[in-house]
Amino acid sequence: MDIDGSYGEGGGQILRCSVALSALTGKEITITNIRAKRGKPGMAAQHLTAVMGVATLCDGDVEGGYVGSTSITFRPGKVLGGSYQLDVGTAGSITLVLQSCLLASLRAPTTTELEVRGGTNVQMSPPIDYYANVLLPLLGRMGYDVQTELVARGFYPQGGGTVKAYIAPCAGLAPLSLRERGRLEEVGGECFAQNLPDHVAHRMEDAVRQALVEHELRLRVHRTAGHSTGAGTALYARYRHTVLGADALGKKGVPAERVGEEAGRNLKEEMEGPGTLDIHAADQLLPYMALASSPSVFRVREVTGHLRTQMWLLRRFLDVEFKEVEEEEGTVIEVLPSRTSPER
Repeated sequence: MDIDGSYGEGGGQILRCSVALSALTGKEITITNIRAKRGKPGMAAQHLTAVMGVATLCDGDVEGGYVGSTSITFRPGKVLGGSYQLDVGTAGSITLVLQSCLLASLRAPTTTELEVRGGTNVQMSPPIDYYANVLLPLLGRMGYDVQTELVARGFYPQGGGTVKAYIAPCAGLAPLSLRERGRLEEVGGECFAQNLPDHVAHRMEDAVRQALVEHELRLRVHRTAGHSTGAGTALYARYRHTVLGADALGKKGVPAERVGEEAGRNLKEEMEGPGTLDIHAADQLLPYMALASSPSVFRVREVTGHLRTQMWLLRRFLDVEFKEVEEEEGTVIEVLPSRTSPER
């Protein structure tokens, strides 16, 4: 199968999800124009680690696997489970590596254990806290049990973060039926700082509480020491049927109060909007819904370019259709799989 990596938003998502779906379905793929619409096209270290990680999981073969490559051919073997170590070698995103590996490991017959080194909290990617608080609990509702352990935080540019992931065998995926959020149960999250004074995390906490003053918050505030220096806030709102998330990352010269305020404002926007999934969870969960035993449904406040690209890509690999209904309160999307599991 030939896949044009410049389709839609033309970023790394097509690459990451394509190799994972290749491992799941056994389909050999060639991807061209990798990250063609990014400022620096081709694979960066984190993209290469994701590709080679999936190849390791399924004993696959990769042609063109090097940093800067704009075209690869991926020939998958069979995913068996086991223990693996992956190292981005930079502050590249650990969660984006996990994005590929979790999907590729879905049909593994035994437990998969991963240790991934790189960046845990970096720009333009989900923080590891988002996976722990939002994405993995939602996957758990579908029957996919994945646990993560944050060993060390890693920030740009030094990196040095380590995350362990434990992936249990999955007998099959249940659908997500998210027409309504249900009752709000808890709002909380993390305010963290590494190699910085204690007051940095507490100033972020104060700003979060101010931005979400109408809610009783369960916040964990902590300071660590590590290889790299940084700070951030990752928040969640847990409802009866779903979880919404938002975050903000500290930058040099940006006051801690502004970081906390941004995270609180972002979560408030999600909570006040109509979505039963936040705009980041929707495209990350879509492949699992396409592989579920029956149709899923969810609501988003915005149909993003990432979500549209995922729909296009999933149709290439799987017998699945998507139905969009514009309503006064956001867009309802139905995921309609025609078969329960990919054939090998």
